[in-house]
Amino acid sequence: MTQAYVTSKIEKQIATIEFFHPAHNSLPSDILAKLADTITETGQNDDVLVIILKSGGDRTFCAGASFKELISIQNETEGEAFFSGFANVINAMRKCPKFIIGRVQGKTVGGGVGLASSMDYCMATKYASIKLSELNLGIGPFVVGPAVQRKIGVSGMSQIAIDANTFYSPNWALQKGLFTKVFETTEELDEAVNKFAQNLCAYNPEAVKHMKQMFWRGTEDWDQLLIERAKISGKLVLSSFTKEKLKRFK
Repeated sequence: MTQAYVTSKIEKQIATIEFFHPAHNSLPSDILAKLADTITETGQNDDVLVIILKSGGDRTFCAGASFKELISIQNETEGEAFFSGFANVINAMRKCPKFIIGRVQGKTVGGGVGLASSMDYCMATKYASIKLSELNLGIGPFVVGPAVQRKIGVSGMSQIAIDANTFYSPNWALQKGLFTKVFETTEELDEAVNKFAQNLCAYNPEAVKHMKQMFWRGTEDWDQLLIERAKISGKLVLSSFTKEKLKRFK
């Protein structure tokens, strides 16, 4: 696999949305936009009862922001637009009236942790360590922060956000509530995800819709909040500190 993509397939009322990028499943603007649109469209499809969100490849679920694109940002407008891509995906997941089941097969960094935190039910393998590395770049996890904090609390969020150079184990994420189950192999993970999704198809879609609204209560201001956070990140990415840090990725 060398070309980035976002795909969606529906089988027996279960939609599987998959994204991929050859750079460790990093997320440039075009992939973020496709992902947000696909989640929104799939959520509105009456033929779909459950959504599985996954990435391609074996050992990395998502490396977060595309460094190539970060380096190319020239002004605050471009910076805000890029980080708004993450905001749009998180908000699409938040508003989706269907349960989104996460399948995290490997390491997850930055924006990827935001995606995992926005799942309604997230399962992983023993290889799925997590890291919020943004502070190390001089940016900070501002856009994904509300989603991560909602899932693992202020204490857990501040721990991994401040300790920006450390990968935290899947068991740590399990204890904090980010992951619901951790499996030894990807095969075991896939079997569990598929079986769980099939079970969810037996539920009343109206009940699911109202449960989603209940679970996400208190996030109604995120349309505005996450864009405000995107502006902060869009400004910081232009700082001399961050520009110097990003030089090593050229």
